Amino acid sequence: MTGNNNTHILIMAGGVGSRFWPKSRNHFPKQFIDILGLGKSLLQLTYERFLNICPNEQIYILTNADYAGLVKEQLPTILEQNILLEPSRNNTAPCIAYASYKISKSNPQANILVAPSDHLILKEDVFLQKVAQGLDYAASNEALITLGISPTRPDTGYGYIKYEKEQGARSKEQGIKSNEQGEEVKKVTAFMEKPSLDKAINYIESGDYVWNAGIFIWSAKAIKNAFANYAPEIATLFEAGDDYYNTAEERHFILEHYPSAPNISIDYAIMEKADNVYTIPADIGWSDLGTWASLHGVAEKDQNNNAISCAQINLTATEDCLIQLPTGKAAVIKGLTNFIVVDDGKVLLIYPKSDEQEIKQVAGQMVADFGNDFR
Repeated sequence: MTGNNNTHILIMAGGVGSRFWPKSRNHFPKQFIDILGLGKSLLQLTYERFLNICPNEQIYILTNADYAGLVKEQLPTILEQNILLEPSRNNTAPCIAYASYKISKSNPQANILVAPSDHLILKEDVFLQKVAQGLDYAASNEALITLGISPTRPDTGYGYIKYEKEQGARSKEQGIKSNEQGEEVKKVTAFMEKPSLDKAINYIESGDYVWNAGIFIWSAKAIKNAFANYAPEIATLFEAGDDYYNTAEERHFILEHYPSAPNISIDYAIMEKADNVYTIPADIGWSDLGTWASLHGVAEKDQNNNAISCAQINLTATEDCLIQLPTGKAAVIKGLTNFIVVDDGKVLLIYPKSDEQEIKQVAGQMVADFGNDFR
């Protein structure tokens, strides 16, 4: 693997996880919850995973200023200067730019991995191997690499990435260097929006597509050049902070200027425009844990396909349900099929799993009707 001295990790932990309402709410979102019942939050699991790649001192947490206390509480060993606080929610491109310019100031040779804080990865050894390949490639090529998830079904809830099966000729034309990992790195030809079911089936059958998981690898030089070429407004804003990064004045600069950054994702700002985008197809046992149903899909289940997170429960004629109750709460349930049952102590949600896409809207209606305690 590329030397650890140049490897830096950016963990994005600023989202509100509204599809996991009512457990995930603005004051305590999904990444801080032990949603898998393992005794650790998703953020803690992600942080520990990356300690296998580089030292604690080179791991950064990108989060909203509202969550600074939660990050410090859950990651007591993280350096305070490595908690990068967004004063406003401007999507992923500005927060990645902020971290990239800051890291580049202290180490212009840095290689950077960007990952969400709230994803599940079951095959961690394979994940670490793919990351090593990406870091090696990024160190010697000006390439923007995304870890592409080998699709397991024609899912309509993910964006897809189309790639070339063979890249040798094109790589030579573009002056891309090959190395021992080069055969694993594939040229991306298109980013596809969330497809219809028919299109998703065609994507799977072709074998030329992977899911877009939002896990990126690049050098600091490559991503800064990409911002300059494809998102100059963002580049100009964060270049202006070069004299302040890693000094006592950094926070003041960010508070003053960050909110004026465009509200745009890294996909729209850079990845869909750049011509040096590559992917490493990876079967890593991945789930974005984006919904209650996706959690049900990966959770341990009983003989009736119920995923249960509570000790005192009596179930009759109940199957295909996800049930989460607070510690010490008991439940008696009869005659439910394919339901979500979640009690966070303040809100009880009982909702058909097939209609879970409505939960975000229902949560908004609860706030409108009964106030911000339910936000």
